[in-house]
Amino acid sequence: MKQKRVAKIERKTKETAIKLELNLDGTGKTDIKSGIGFLDHMLDLWAFHGMFDLKLKCDGDLEIDTHHTTEDIALALGSALAEAVGEKKGIFRYGHSYVPMDEALIRAALDLSGRPEFVFHGEFTQPTIGYLDTQMITHFFKSLAVSSKMTLHLSILYGINDHHKCEGMFKSVGRALRAAVESDPRRKDVVSTKGTL
Repeated sequence: MKQKRVAKIERKTKETAIKLELNLDGTGKTDIKSGIGFLDHMLDLWAFHGMFDLKLKCDGDLEIDTHHTTEDIALALGSALAEAVGEKKGIFRYGHSYVPMDEALIRAALDLSGRPEFVFHGEFTQPTIGYLDTQMITHFFKSLAVSSKMTLHLSILYGINDHHKCEGMFKSVGRALRAAVESDPRRKDVVSTKGTL
């Protein structure tokens, strides 16, 4: 019987209280309440296109701004991803995805390497989308990469509408992650000549 790749994370600080459950072998079902409507929408897209089940409840200090909530959710989600994927035996390890979102085109390439790195190319033209500061979008992905120990290269190749750019980013990373965590029927060990990740 295949081992379940599920992780439950509880993270509590003076700024946020988070309960999160991630199932890598899900169907894209979500129950997300971050307190930031646009972030909920983006995480829903991420899970749907990654075929991950995600439950998330966050109570954060949104009376200050969106920084702590966005960052801490990314850190919790990255920790859940690292825990759920486990020893990484038999997975593809690498994933990439191009996602067109109307006039915008996004590329994500990632490696579940155990070496955290985040490289981003692109820009936003407006300071917020909904109540989410656009500078927090890239900070979200950086925090996700660091806490999951993933190498993530993410690029807005072109585009005009900031909502479309952001939506493409979450979809693209979700699809790339789905490819990376999929089981390779030809491999039982870790995809590394070193024998470990």
